[in-house]
Amino acid sequence: MPIYTLQNVDTQETWDVHCSYKQLQKMLKDPKIEHVFKAPNIIGSRDGSVRVPDGFKDLKNRMKKQAGSGNTIR
Repeated sequence: MPIYTLQNVDTQETWDVHCSYKQLQKMLKDPKIEHVFKAPNIIGSRDGSVRVPDGFKDLKNRMKKQAGSGNTIR
């Protein structure tokens, strides 16, 4: 089940709920509660860079050989 962020309109308090979409719709019938849309959390590596698998360089070399003349694979 997904996690939704809700907010109390009067107090501006926000909290997360773990429920189905159907249950969320029941909660949103209360006029004091609204759904807050946020960007999803993206998990990356510790240093912020993306590490590609070791065989990726070999795959690119094979693609370049088979691509023919005028290819832009580096």
